[in-house]
Amino acid sequence: MSKDNETFPLPVGPNDLCFDKNEFIKKSFSVDQFLQNHRKKANLETLRDDLGIYLKVLRSAMIELINKDYADFVNLSSNLIGLDKAINGIQVPLGQLKEEVLQVKLNLDEAMEDLSFRLDQRRQIRARKRSLQSLARVQSSLSKWSTLLHLDESDNEKNAERLQLDPGLVERAASEFNQLQFCISKCEKDLTESHKQRAEKIRDLLTSSLDGMFLGSLRERDSEGMARCLRIYITLDKTADVEALFRREVVSPALHDVVSESSLQSDPRGLQGVYSRILSFIDTHMDQLLKLTARGVSMPAVRGFDFLVNSFWPEVEQRLELHLPSIYAPGNPEMFYQRYCETLEFLEKLERYCGTQVGVKRLHAHPQYIAFLQRWNLPVYFQIRFQEIAGTLENAMSEGNPQVLSGGPAPTDFQLRITTTAWDCLMRCWANGVFLEQLTHRFWKLNLQILARYYTWVGEALEQKWPSDSVGSGAVSVNGSESSGSQKLQFLVHLYTDVEKLVARLPNLLDHVMPRMGNLSQQGQDLLKSSLKESEQQLLTRLPLITQFILGEISGQSLPHLRQVSDIPRLFRRTNREMPSKPCSYVALVLALPLAFHSTQKSIVNPELLTQWLMLTFSAVTQQFFSSVDDVLTSVQKTEESLRRLKKIRDRSTATASSEAKGIGDDDKIRHQLLLDVYSYCEGIESVGVTRKNVDKLEELVALVESARTKSDTSK
Repeated sequence: MSKDNETFPLPVGPNDLCFDKNEFIKKSFSVDQFLQNHRKKANLETLRDDLGIYLKVLRSAMIELINKDYADFVNLSSNLIGLDKAINGIQVPLGQLKEEVLQVKLNLDEAMEDLSFRLDQRRQIRARKRSLQSLARVQSSLSKWSTLLHLDESDNEKNAERLQLDPGLVERAASEFNQLQFCISKCEKDLTESHKQRAEKIRDLLTSSLDGMFLGSLRERDSEGMARCLRIYITLDKTADVEALFRREVVSPALHDVVSESSLQSDPRGLQGVYSRILSFIDTHMDQLLKLTARGVSMPAVRGFDFLVNSFWPEVEQRLELHLPSIYAPGNPEMFYQRYCETLEFLEKLERYCGTQVGVKRLHAHPQYIAFLQRWNLPVYFQIRFQEIAGTLENAMSEGNPQVLSGGPAPTDFQLRITTTAWDCLMRCWANGVFLEQLTHRFWKLNLQILARYYTWVGEALEQKWPSDSVGSGAVSVNGSESSGSQKLQFLVHLYTDVEKLVARLPNLLDHVMPRMGNLSQQGQDLLKSSLKESEQQLLTRLPLITQFILGEISGQSLPHLRQVSDIPRLFRRTNREMPSKPCSYVALVLALPLAFHSTQKSIVNPELLTQWLMLTFSAVTQQFFSSVDDVLTSVQKTEESLRRLKKIRDRSTATASSEAKGIGDDDKIRHQLLLDVYSYCEGIESVGVTRKNVDKLEELVALVESARTKSDTSK
């Protein structure tokens, strides 16, 4: 392809094309791949335009090529004249050459086939020779060991009783028996049943003698004898057999009476006592064996064995499964928790006998270890705990009395019983006797669910219907008893402070949880903090809503009294009342609930928060107060102007001057009364520490009544 490019190079296109012209002559060129590679470099419209431009370049190049070699194109047909005769001239020699090549190939194939047949015969002869040589060695070895071990086919009963051989002879026989086994594997086809039976007898005699020597050395605590037997087992490649022998002949009988329901019931320490006796077996019967084989020892005498994992543990697990199934039952969560923790402690002690982390990993990877842990039904245990904890919270929320107090000074310092219950449920998830490290993720999720449920309950409590006030709208009893409105207001305050305290305590919850989670990664800690932060932010969104309900409750009971402002003109018009000297009673009624709220809550609520609540409440009331006073003053001014016009008309018609004595009019009394009311209202606001400038419309209200009074004096 490169040579073609040098002979017939592609025409050069514009430099701003979005593709490389050489891509079109690649053997692996694909339209789909071309579009896939260039769709990110340019859009389809640009690619289409560039392809069109290059097509024009190719057409121009083709036309130039034709014009350049026009004579060759025209003479092409004349140059082909006589070509068929030349082809026919070489066709016959080529056919003959083909037949000769085929004949040579046939001869080569026959020679190769014959050579392969002879090589195969040679391989078979060599294999047969090796098999016969191995058979001869097998026959010689069998005869030798039959004589040496006194294996007489006619004396089977006597040989069956002779189960023990001399240790030195056993070790020698074991080392040579491997060679015998190797030879037997090489001459399987030529072996007779007699050969196989004699080899089987030798193996059985060696195995039984070796097993007897090993068990005897265990009983006598002969470390040297045990090491010698283990080396022979390795020579015979029977490590698994000796581990099974140890389990069957030593471990199983020793644990027969230890792991049982009767043993569990009779032991004063219960399951912990059973586990203790199981572990004592290792110290009593396996101490020397582990020292000889344990990989934790710097220089073990024998390598390749793991009696703890392959002999001791399978027997323990099987007996626990078959003879103590009651320990896995999660129906009683307290008992299940105790037994599971005792089991984990037992497994930790067992891991110490493994010696190294590699040994611990082998124990953990054992199928029976995995099955043993799976029998402890942790999901069912958690479901029971979930029903207990979540049920307690739901029962408290379904009582229908959200205003119930926590019942005296509690460690949590919450005001409402439901908040106290929610915090207790959070802490119970991590309490001793409940929390299990293997269920950390489930208990943490339950914590988040409790916080989410409390968040929902706060919204439901705010929307709850309260009985109507029997004393009257906004009434506050003086003798100490509270109306339903005051009870609701008190509940709202308690709810606000409880949410604040709960959010403030959540970081302490995380500090309490972290030590119980073991070696948690930094990423895991960040995830926990992030999820808890989301719950905190969610609860904090309830505070502004609670504030609105508090302000609505106070202002809602105060605003109706402002309707009496419109009744002030009727008190002075044509009544001949004296100039007012004290504010009207409605001012005290408007201020009664805010002042009482300040008095009762100043020892409970943060002073800054309480001041903010009162400021917002007075702002809402003052706006309504301003509107009512403005309406009255406007009405008074219009009435005064109407009377003045009527008086002028009357004076002109009679052409006499008014004989009425000039004095304080009814409108002046109304303005003065409003001034006294506003001043009294301001004094009440300032008495609770709220300044005028922080209350919306209050300074405008004062300016309104003072301006009205000043204008009245000026007009006179």
